[in-house]
Amino acid sequence: MKLTDIILWILMLIAVVVVLWYVFGNSPTFEQAILVLLPGLSITNLVKLRVLETRFNFLARDFREHAGGKK
Repeated sequence: MKLTDIILWILMLIAVVVVLWYVFGNSPTFEQAILVLLPGLSITNLVKLRVLETRFNFLARDFREHAGGKK
């Protein structure tokens, strides 16, 4: 498991706890509950973008090899 996966799971767990606390405990405000969700969503998007970029680079390299002919 990668470090980003571990951080993501920790942030999502904290977000779920805060949202449940908001719904049942009436302690944090709505804005605070949303602010806890933002880091988890941001890291998720960054990880997905990096994976997508890696796949796109592999596809572009494969296409260049195919279009240029194998030498």
